[in-house]
Amino acid sequence: MNIRKEPRFGALMIDVTRLMRAEFNRRLQPLGLTQAQWRALAKLSRDGNLRQNQLAEELEIKPMTVIRLVDRLEELELVERRTDPADRRAQRLHLTEKAIPIIDELWRQADSLTEEILEGVSASERLATVQVLERIKVNLNAPSTLSGGVSQGPAGGQDS
Repeated sequence: MNIRKEPRFGALMIDVTRLMRAEFNRRLQPLGLTQAQWRALAKLSRDGNLRQNQLAEELEIKPMTVIRLVDRLEELELVERRTDPADRRAQRLHLTEKAIPIIDELWRQADSLTEEILEGVSASERLATVQVLERIKVNLNAPSTLSGGVSQGPAGGQDS
C-alpha cells in the first residue's frame, strides 16, 4: 500500500475549487442567486446570446435542468427567451437590462476574490500558474494524449 503524506495534485485542485466556490457563493448570497444561476449569467455575459441547449452543454448540465434554471432567471427578469431567427424551434437567451448591474457586481466580486486569494503570490508566479493550468486544460481536451481515463499504474498513472 502506497500512502502519501503530501497532498496530491488532483486532490489539491478539487480542494481549491471547492473553497473558491464556497467563498464566492457566500459573497453572492445578498444578490439572491444560486451558483448555477450566476454561472449561467456569467456565460451569457461572456459568450452572448446562446441557445438553451448550448448553455446546457457549456454548463455541463441536462437540458431539463437548464430549462428550470432559465425559467427562474426569467422570473427574476434577468434573462429573456427569444425565438432563434435561424431555427424557430430553438430559443436564444438574452440578458436583460436588469441583469447588467448584477453581472457587473458578479465580476467585481470575482475580481476581489481573485485578488484576495492571490495575496502574496508574485506576478511571475501568477503568470506561471495560469500557463500551467492552460496547458493542463489543453491536455485534458485532447483525449488522444491521455490514456482514455484508465490508470496506467504507479509508473505512468494519473496523479489525482
